[in-house]
Amino acid sequence: MPTHAKLIAVTDRIRKRSAKTRAQYLERMAIAGGNGPKRAHLSCSNQAHAYAAMGPEKPALTGNTAPNLGIITAYNDMLSAHKPFENYPEIIRAAAHKAGGTAQVAGGVPAMCDGVTQGQAGMELSLFSRDVIALSAAIGLSHDCFDAVVYLGVCDKIVPGLVIAAATYGHLPGVFLPAGPMTSGLPNDEKARIRQKFATGEVGREVLMQAEMQSYHGPGTCTFYGTANSNQMLMEFMGLHLPGASFVPPETDLRAALTAQGAIRAIELSAMRGNYLPVCDILDEKAFVNGMVGLMATGGSTNLLLHLPAMARAAGIILDIQDFAELSEITPLLARVYPNGLADVNHFHAAGGLGYMIGELLDAGLLHEEVKTVAGTGLSGYVSDPFLQDGALQFRQSQRRSLNDKILRPVANPFQPEGGLKELCGNLGRAVIKVSAISPDRHIIEAPARVFDSQDAVKAAFRAGEFSTDTIVVVRFQGPRANGMPELHALTPVLAVLQDRGLKVALVTDGRMSGASGKVPAAIHLSPEAAEGGPLACLRDGDTIRLDAVAGTLDILNTDLSDRTPEQPDLQENRQGHGRELFEIFRKNAGPATLGADSILPGGHQ
Repeated sequence: MPTHAKLIAVTDRIRKRSAKTRAQYLERMAIAGGNGPKRAHLSCSNQAHAYAAMGPEKPALTGNTAPNLGIITAYNDMLSAHKPFENYPEIIRAAAHKAGGTAQVAGGVPAMCDGVTQGQAGMELSLFSRDVIALSAAIGLSHDCFDAVVYLGVCDKIVPGLVIAAATYGHLPGVFLPAGPMTSGLPNDEKARIRQKFATGEVGREVLMQAEMQSYHGPGTCTFYGTANSNQMLMEFMGLHLPGASFVPPETDLRAALTAQGAIRAIELSAMRGNYLPVCDILDEKAFVNGMVGLMATGGSTNLLLHLPAMARAAGIILDIQDFAELSEITPLLARVYPNGLADVNHFHAAGGLGYMIGELLDAGLLHEEVKTVAGTGLSGYVSDPFLQDGALQFRQSQRRSLNDKILRPVANPFQPEGGLKELCGNLGRAVIKVSAISPDRHIIEAPARVFDSQDAVKAAFRAGEFSTDTIVVVRFQGPRANGMPELHALTPVLAVLQDRGLKVALVTDGRMSGASGKVPAAIHLSPEAAEGGPLACLRDGDTIRLDAVAGTLDILNTDLSDRTPEQPDLQENRQGHGRELFEIFRKNAGPATLGADSILPGGHQ
């Protein structure tokens, strides 16, 4: 089928909007990549420092006779998703040697887990950790000793930070190597049920702890379709993974084979091998459009509406919320994975996974096939699944029918005709809402506001029994400049309980929810944020708000906010403790959520 006209129109609009910045970016990349292997231009002293520990590989390095592969790793053994990376450098070095190259760990980057810091002060460092990761990776690559790079990362801010770094060093080829999901544990809907029972006092902490430990029980990513697994989908749709690599479990022979082949591909794509394919050529406008379509078709994490604009801008490409909204209008929702359904990512993968979905979307003209990928194919090469035959990695065509239509459906029979994310615009500003898990009878909520300045205040009001009527809960001063834009996921059980009691409830906030946000309507990322004097700072208890996810609007009704003085609460408590004092420069320089809320990229603060 021909490429959908709106897909072409959105891509063309992005290309025109980005013409100047993209041209400047590509010019920088051409200059950076035009001088051959960088280490050839280092002094003898520079090189001696870089290769001092490399033993018998020193002659190949100093003679520039073999490609040198840099490894940027987010390994730590505290977080389940990153524990598998512990042994990756050994696998990568062996694969590089097999391909006639060498490999060095260029540097490590931090990897924090929002699951650990939810509701805690450390969550206020979470979003800015993306920028720290990009900076840390840049330091590792600044030694200028590498012909290609492999990036080891999985979770919420780690992959976006690594993509920003990969784009900044876009003259180098790069392959992203995932870790895969942990095996399935306690069903996600049962975990959610126990969390709600704990919120109402029906079960104690011992029962809650048992359920949580049964859910998060081994190495690999969490199995719900949150930000981490949305990241993995994105890397496959954008051609930075090998085909079918995203959801192969850790500590398996197939996972190890994909890791080794990813390292070999990075070597093969280096300038020294004649198949030079730098990251800057992969990360073009079409790749980002494909990523946005994948996000819509899977009902992925709202956090990617922050991360994708930041990643794109690192490659000279300017995205807008309007792009997401218009692509959502033409993209059917093809997957039901928790929190948008009962299945987890292992069930999704078994039903046909990303290979099936990419094939369906390509056949419907909803993806750009003619893109460059690390596999050396167009996107049609990703309609394939990896497998081992006699110990060797092979690829075969993906399943062309869903093996479970409760989890994965064709374009001709989707779960919803439109994607899972919507833009909201109105006199309160611009926000986004994830509608893929929300019952249609709750897509429009009109109710009096209860205004809070923290999620703890909301939970206290809940415990005091203050919510007895339809309510739109407003939680403000949660934007990037106020306190680093923490996720407010701790509100999910509280709001779900109110909704289950028959109340019409919704959340409006300049903060984030989570990749795990689900059945309660939530207008999030509201911009301008309250700390910048946005309309949110002028709201009062009792103001009537209308959230309309059908029309795409968010308004205060019958009230003129121009006569009110914005609230200016004391935010000093958000500036101290748990390292928050070290991040003041990030808060001061953070751009609006509509531009990605980053604090380091040029043009992100206007």
